[in-house]
Amino acid sequence: MTTTYSIKDLDTVAKQLINHSKSKTLVFNAEMGVGKTTLIKALVKALGSSDEVSSPTFSLVNEYRSDTDIIYHFDLYRVEDEEELYNFGIDEYIYSNNWVLVEWPDLLKPMLQEDYTIVSIVRLENEERHLSIVSESVN
Repeated sequence: MTTTYSIKDLDTVAKQLINHSKSKTLVFNAEMGVGKTTLIKALVKALGSSDEVSSPTFSLVNEYRSDTDIIYHFDLYRVEDEEELYNFGIDEYIYSNNWVLVEWPDLLKPMLQEDYTIVSIVRLENEERHLSIVSESVN
């Protein structure tokens, strides 16, 4: 799936992303300030949660709940190595069969043992964003 969108299209894009993802683990590739957290807010809403969504830059993970799902939102920007991820217990989250949304996933990708979806966002000149998703098969 690829699409170009603006802020007014976020709810629609979030629903499309959920429908096109073959995994409940989504990793977000984008430069700082492109809108990863903004898109994640729309995804959490589309998954049925009314929880307040914020970037977990300092807490590493935020947990949101809907009637049917638990959604874990990670920001790994400040994590320095895989050992820190293991000490944090990341494996319990990513293999929980819940939604896992990860900003700054580079350290995590080699640890993933199940399929996941890569969400790439690029800022365009006219305040629009280009989004593409690719399903990665680990096995």
